[in-house]
Amino acid sequence: MPSVSRSSTRIIAMALLSVAAAAAQELPDAPGKAETEKVCKGCHELSRSVSLRQDRAGWSTTMQKMVSLGAKGSEKELAAVFEYLVKNFPADDVPRLKVNEATAIDFESRLSLKRSQAAGLIRYRNEIGGFKSIEDLKKAPGIDPAAIDAVKDRLVF
Repeated sequence: MPSVSRSSTRIIAMALLSVAAAAAQELPDAPGKAETEKVCKGCHELSRSVSLRQDRAGWSTTMQKMVSLGAKGSEKELAAVFEYLVKNFPADDVPRLKVNEATAIDFESRLSLKRSQAAGLIRYRNEIGGFKSIEDLKKAPGIDPAAIDAVKDRLVF
């Protein structure tokens, strides 16, 4: 095993601390943070939970979907998560989704797709050489064209 100098060890340690600090700061400190961490970490990483930015109605739909998929929490905890997400991750802050660069997680969270649908969307994108228009995206197998129309103003081709 190669030896590592003290300066290299310090650099590595500082990098790890920076990553840990960034991860800890991913969620803003506000009422509902602890509940959000508890409820959302049970199924997926927190970055997926907060990558989606929506209005109240959108967060409500997402919360209902997550509960139907098995998210666990009391009514009080789920209400705290909902209010936390609405306040800290509003729709106004949503950057447009570059559909030809998006990852499966991006498609899952931004288009509220199941994992299998997001993976299928990427396979289809690779098969056709990229999406040139919203019409190309709506032709993808397993994708609801109405769902795409609902977010079309947030998509970039």
